Amino acid sequence: MLSTEPLERQLLDAIPGTIYSLDLAGRLTSVHPSPARTGEDGAGGPAPDDAIGKPLWTLGDPDVSRDHVEHAMRHLRAGRAPVVRWEVGPAGDERRTLLAQMTPLHDDSRAVTGFVVTITDISASTSARDDIAATAVTLARSLDLDRIYQDVATELRKVLRPDLVAIATIADDGTSPRVAYESGSESDRRTLETRFAESWRMAIDEQRAILTRSGALAELTAPLHGGFGVLGAITVVVDDFESPERLAEAERYLSLVSTQLGAAIERARAVALTAHRQRIAAIGEVAAGVAQELRNPIFGISSAAQLLRFRAREDPVLEKNVGRILREVERLNRMVATLVDLGRPIALKLSSADPDAVWDDVLESERGRLESRAAAVRRTRPDSPSTAPIDGELLAQAFKSILANAVEAAPEASDLSLQSSVLPNGTWRCRLTNSGPPIPPEMLPRVFEPFLSTKPGNTGVGLALVQRIVGEHHGSVSIESTAETGTTVTITLPAATRMA
Repeated sequence: MLSTEPLERQLLDAIPGTIYSLDLAGRLTSVHPSPARTGEDGAGGPAPDDAIGKPLWTLGDPDVSRDHVEHAMRHLRAGRAPVVRWEVGPAGDERRTLLAQMTPLHDDSRAVTGFVVTITDISASTSARDDIAATAVTLARSLDLDRIYQDVATELRKVLRPDLVAIATIADDGTSPRVAYESGSESDRRTLETRFAESWRMAIDEQRAILTRSGALAELTAPLHGGFGVLGAITVVVDDFESPERLAEAERYLSLVSTQLGAAIERARAVALTAHRQRIAAIGEVAAGVAQELRNPIFGISSAAQLLRFRAREDPVLEKNVGRILREVERLNRMVATLVDLGRPIALKLSSADPDAVWDDVLESERGRLESRAAAVRRTRPDSPSTAPIDGELLAQAFKSILANAVEAAPEASDLSLQSSVLPNGTWRCRLTNSGPPIPPEMLPRVFEPFLSTKPGNTGVGLALVQRIVGEHHGSVSIESTAETGTTVTITLPAATRMA
């Protein structure tokens, strides 16, 4: 049935706020109360008959100050602004926020004859704004990733009250997102990765929040944005949203939180990388100093042993022991050279080149090492050559080091797999795999630490140098090792481009 109310009245009733008209002195000439404020019986605000002729600031509800009203009227009369807005609070209710908006009324000559003031409840949007600000402040306090994840989950529980929170990040090698933090789940992380894989992929590919429903539950996923691309995704599982407005509000909040979380992750990683580089630089300085102090004694021992060997030709036992001394001196010389390399500053000489061409040169130069172990390397390359800004000489040094480790760890007469590719984001990636025994789990997180080695007589500096060289290229190197799949070293380099 059509309403018999005038169209103007219907339009006014549809506006979610109270509308006041004022004369040039700020006195009320008419009032249209909001249905939400007055209720069916008209309670909750002054009756129109009682309000007419009174200054707006004397009503008390809303608690509009005289200074605000007169300031707005002066600006509008002078034509300094077409509209003036400010926030006010209902009398006696600090939890609510109202938005006051004043516009001028004009006659035919465009002279200002009065004003219209609308009062709208914006408590929900103000609360959301405060929630975002609180989350930003919380995330800015920590540089520890685990603490950052916990803080985000805490803020999400305050606002969205989720049953489950899962944060997944993409590794530098471009693999699928892996759970970095979860809260509220009884499943293991591998199960969660399978459950949310499709939502994460869609959110990352489409760069927007994704909603999926399962019975009475809703899964809301947003991509994690960083300064250099997408870092992963964040998913919350909640009771299904009671209204489209509540869903839209949750999407906005989660999207803003995901952006802040991405910035916090990048900040924490940058600080950790800087601390690691400073630590390696300090170790390098100490190593270089030690190497310098060792050079002269080693040279003296070597000279004395050579002279003793010349005089001990007729004594096989003495000659054997002198030979042992010289072999140890040679090992110490290699160690000193490695310490010098670790302490030497790295100055990259970058040029645009194909990292796979560097691998070609390394495999050719290391053919003797491979043949001595009857080992073969199975290559998989990108469909077309690629280029990246690299220092070919230093990168070859890193490739030789990981190839030497892989050959020594692999069984004789076995194949090594070398797979290289260009990921969709332009990252160049190579993976060298051998089928040797796995690295002990307790040592795997520490394989790049200087002076740590599982092989007798090894300095344990090779992989530290590899990490340093790759890091100077703004790339990454990681190692996975299991009894089932063998040991895989993954190296990534940024900004690779395919050549026509």
